[in-house]
Amino acid sequence: MAKRNAQGSGTIRKKSVIRNGKEYIYWEARYTVGKDPGTGKQIQKCITGKTQAEVRKKLQQVLVAIVEGVYVGLSKLTVSAWLDIWLSDYLGGVKPRTQDSYKTTCNVHIKPSLGALRLTALTPHDIQKFYNNLQKQGLSPKSIKNTHGVFHKALEQAVKLGHIRYNPSSACELPRVEKAELKPLDSEGIKAFLHTVKGHRYENVYLVTLFTGMRQGEVLGLTWDCIDFDNQTITIKQQLQRERGGNGEYHLVSPKNGKIRRITAAPFVFSVLANEREKQNKNKKIAGAIWNNSNFVFTNEIGNNLSAQTVYLAFKKLVAKAGFPEARFHDLRHSYAVAALQAGDDIKTVQENLGHHTAAFTLDTYGHVTERMKKESAQRMEGFIKDVLT
Repeated sequence: MAKRNAQGSGTIRKKSVIRNGKEYIYWEARYTVGKDPGTGKQIQKCITGKTQAEVRKKLQQVLVAIVEGVYVGLSKLTVSAWLDIWLSDYLGGVKPRTQDSYKTTCNVHIKPSLGALRLTALTPHDIQKFYNNLQKQGLSPKSIKNTHGVFHKALEQAVKLGHIRYNPSSACELPRVEKAELKPLDSEGIKAFLHTVKGHRYENVYLVTLFTGMRQGEVLGLTWDCIDFDNQTITIKQQLQRERGGNGEYHLVSPKNGKIRRITAAPFVFSVLANEREKQNKNKKIAGAIWNNSNFVFTNEIGNNLSAQTVYLAFKKLVAKAGFPEARFHDLRHSYAVAALQAGDDIKTVQENLGHHTAAFTLDTYGHVTERMKKESAQRMEGFIKDVLT
């Protein structure tokens, strides 16, 4: 007689089903989640998948949830209860600030509308109506897309754990997000900006940003061990990020996309960094015992990291003075990318320097520049052809 499974144990079997005269092979795992209080019999659930490895992975996740006490029976689990579990136990690899953003999205948007529904009863139509209502309430397409991204992640984890068989949000249609027009500074704009920032206390911050394409948090998070003057490379391994709420302290966290990258910058950039180091050494002597050896490249007069908000507000005043009041700090990054492409850098190089996840994203963002370059190339070739034919 086969031995009964203890709570949380599971078995995996190969199964087959005939549909329209064709045999389909799949794998099934069965596991126990306790006993029915009325009958005393074991409650069994199942997980299916195309491969044994897929099912084994899902089963392991479910068994861990059962052992840790975070598995909740399907009949009792509401959308709100699942979101609480997901936010609490399944965001270990997510940056604190991103976790805060996820919590806000769940608490402000998702829970009030869908929280009372049972997870197993949630349908694509429920979610579609929810997204449509958000749009009617005036939420932007981008914000709705971000809300969908959070909800989809939470539901994907529920699928992995066997709480639901499929992700109902996958079938939903999202409003079209219009691409924001990029407004990089052209060569004349860059000259005007450089003239305006000359001598400003944050001049070197802006110059390094403009001529490397780093994000603001990456520039402010640079430490001197990231700077290799001999090989003229900069290692971007962290970014400075401020906590939301609380006392708003700054912390170093991993870069966006979690990827460390090393860029080779122009010699001019290293002359700017050398100038910043010289200024910092002077400030250190003046500050004396109150100097904070934070090792940041860009600091205030006593060695503390710079405030992103202060740097940004100063930037806005400067660009208004230069004649570009609508320019954003991030436009310095765009200006670098466009200048690099126009100078002949290939997409792959620009992608790696910017730290984009894929070259396709870079091409999609700056495709208008490459299209113009293609036309200019065709015109140059036309001139060459005419020259050799005459």
